[in-house]
Amino acid sequence: MKALVCNKPFEFTYQQLDIPTPQENHVLLKIAAVGICGTDIHAFAGNQPFFSYPRILGHEASGTITALGNNVKNWKVGQRVSLIPYVSCGQCDACRSGRTNCCEKISVIGVHEDGCFSEYLSVPETNILAIDDNVDDISAALIEPFAISAHAVRRADIKPNDDVLIVGAGPIGLGAAAIAAAIAAADGANVVIADTSDERREHIKKQLKLPSFNPITEKTEDYFNGKLPLIVIDATGNQKAMNNAVNLIRHGGRIVFVGLFKGEFSISDPDFHKKETTLLGSRNATYEDFSKVQQLMAHNKLSASMMLTHTFNFDGLAEIYTEQIVNNRSLIKSVITFK
Repeated sequence: MKALVCNKPFEFTYQQLDIPTPQENHVLLKIAAVGICGTDIHAFAGNQPFFSYPRILGHEASGTITALGNNVKNWKVGQRVSLIPYVSCGQCDACRSGRTNCCEKISVIGVHEDGCFSEYLSVPETNILAIDDNVDDISAALIEPFAISAHAVRRADIKPNDDVLIVGAGPIGLGAAAIAAAIAAADGANVVIADTSDERREHIKKQLKLPSFNPITEKTEDYFNGKLPLIVIDATGNQKAMNNAVNLIRHGGRIVFVGLFKGEFSISDPDFHKKETTLLGSRNATYEDFSKVQQLMAHNKLSASMMLTHTFNFDGLAEIYTEQIVNNRSLIKSVITFK
């Protein structure tokens, strides 16, 4: 099989490797499409912590089962699936309480072990999700980033008529806005996105049809009937934005940090206490989040176009990766296809 291997920062090479034989309780997938995540970009650039080379990147994928390992009983050859890349231990307190997304010993396919920038991949049978016939391969590859968004929305616990501000219109922010709108807007929730990019706000207008504004030049209160929102979901991973989050919510409000920042951020006090702020982190996603996203896609309430801006072919990707992906400022989300 053909695989794209990141040998070291800024170096990709195509290699011919043996097609894996699925071990016990594993299935072999023929990869159909792979989403390119910020993690894949940072790893290529040498900025991903706790990362070792060489590595086959890619953890957002769809594919078809082509072989079954011993004792696999719930899957059939030919089934189309989406990858759930988080391999959890099943034994730690987090796993035992159902929070496998924050397993103490989590291993992420494409990060801690080789991933989906290859034609085939063997994975545990517990790490795939069946997809409906009307969910195409590209959409199915994007279930993972949408699931991260869905988990953040679930953490936010949005109720009818809540005012919700999504900060940051990257893939996760767009996904959070789309899911919050699909789930909560029907109950009267008001979902608004803040982003400084004119291009991204135009994308929001065309693809999500939600209100958005530039937080540098416009007032948040103008989009919530003169009040601050009850809920802020920060998807920026930006220190300055995270430091400012407590200033964006009303008294009794909630903040969810789904964007990851490596370093320290500060919270203004006594404002944090005066508002009796609830601050939550959101990491990865659970099976329930993946399943919810798949259902929303199957019922045409979520689409790849809500975050997707570019597609690339697997062949020739190594030559264009730096220019077309790493340095492409117009790119929001991209997917690799194998056809």
